[in-house]
Amino acid sequence: MPAARRLPSFAAIATLLALASSAAAQDFPNRPMTMVVPFAAGGGNDILGRIIAPPLAEVLKQPVIIENVAGAGGMTGGNRVARAAPDGYTFGIGTLGSHAFNQTLYKKPLYNAATDFAPIAMVADQPLLLIVRKDLPVANLQEFIAYVKANHAKMQYGSAGVGSATHLGCILLNAAIGVDLTHVPYRGGAPAMTDLIAGRIDYWCPYSTTAMSHIIGETVKPIAMLATQRLAVLPNLPTAHEQGLANFEASTWNALFAPKGTPAPVVQKLHDAVVRAQAMAPVPQRLRELGMTPAAPDRRSPEFLAKFVQAEIDKWAAPIKAAGISID
Repeated sequence: MPAARRLPSFAAIATLLALASSAAAQDFPNRPMTMVVPFAAGGGNDILGRIIAPPLAEVLKQPVIIENVAGAGGMTGGNRVARAAPDGYTFGIGTLGSHAFNQTLYKKPLYNAATDFAPIAMVADQPLLLIVRKDLPVANLQEFIAYVKANHAKMQYGSAGVGSATHLGCILLNAAIGVDLTHVPYRGGAPAMTDLIAGRIDYWCPYSTTAMSHIIGETVKPIAMLATQRLAVLPNLPTAHEQGLANFEASTWNALFAPKGTPAPVVQKLHDAVVRAQAMAPVPQRLRELGMTPAAPDRRSPEFLAKFVQAEIDKWAAPIKAAGISID
């Protein structure tokens, strides 16, 4: 009777899997990759993606294709990443809206932002701004507050989508000044900006990246920086805090995430490539010109990002619930 075959031990299996994962990472990438931007083309996150994709492709020696998947405040695109094959070839941009707000805003989120992704790297921080249509008869925040209180019944504000950072930023602003206005959600920042310029909405709270060229071109009117400090590229635009709205802040961040289960060596290779791409000219200068702050070295690691996402979910849960905002 032949001897029974000895089954491999768990340690042996783990070793084989580790070797296979390492081999896959050495071969990665050997074909084009997809970077999912969870908002419409032309908005702040799309601009960021198109700044970082070319140097990332140069480092990895494979094309990085931008795929815009808008909807549900970034959650539709986030779900596209979460459900993708965990092989490193599909990853996406995550934001405060797509990876923190939606966990409390939505009664049934499409994913768990803290557990359904493999964090790659923090890329940048960016403030929100309050901008208004060019012909709105206000020049500063106090005039804006007085005008809105007198005319709120006929005014409308826009956003890049229900549950997006631009939506929550304006909701927090409205609550701080004591008004409740009609919200007009768009499928991304570009269409919201188009309607503001056309005068179909009165104001909104976009990312600095979305607003900068329009402020410079004077097609919209900037009223306040919704961050704790002024931007170097807009030195004459005071913060809301400086204009009497004490300690008010609405800003967001941008990071890259892969699907849960992506092999650790592949995640590390993507992380290292992102760090190299962030340092390549003209990326840092271009980000600062758009009002963004490149992520500091101590905020870039996958480990930091994993803890940071959970902390952001916890941080924003209370104010969202207090504001009574909920989406089916």
